[in-house]
Amino acid sequence: MVTVHLHLQLYPLIITGMARTVQALVIFWIVSERDVGIAAIGLSKATLLQGLKKGLLWSAGFGLVVALAGTVIYLAGINPAKLIQSSMPVKPVQIALLFCIGGIIGPVAEEIFFRGILYSFFRRWGIFSALLVSTLVFVMIHPVRGPAVTQAIGGILFGIAFEVEKNLMVLITIHALGNMAIFTISAVF
Repeated sequence: MVTVHLHLQLYPLIITGMARTVQALVIFWIVSERDVGIAAIGLSKATLLQGLKKGLLWSAGFGLVVALAGTVIYLAGINPAKLIQSSMPVKPVQIALLFCIGGIIGPVAEEIFFRGILYSFFRRWGIFSALLVSTLVFVMIHPVRGPAVTQAIGGILFGIAFEVEKNLMVLITIHALGNMAIFTISAVF
């Protein structure tokens, strides 16, 4: 009985992980069939490592800004962890799955779609249009209990980073590390 209950609790995470993996693979297949290949969505084998390094730098900068803002918010008498907390599963297997799916698979699939496809498509009408549409859709697909500030800020920052770097690996790194930081804060606090 315990095994069946555990499987039912894991089921949504596993389905989400499988769906996101299929989503990313389908997009890769579609863009690979074009003349430009995956470079059309801001990825190339030659720039993956460079994108990872720059993503780490961007993440460190964002982390510093968030730490400073969190300190100010804390000094104002508000617990900053409560502003970004997400609901966490309780079982270790579920937590591990959340970190794998929400921390790695999700960011890869989401950045391929939201910035690689959506942002790039709307970019022809200007940066503002691309930022607005990709961020609005990004916010709408993320279920939240309160204001969608975290998702909106993330969507805007991911769009700006893509505009500056033109390398989707930068965004995947920032997004993955950001999600893992939120999960870690949610688990600890």
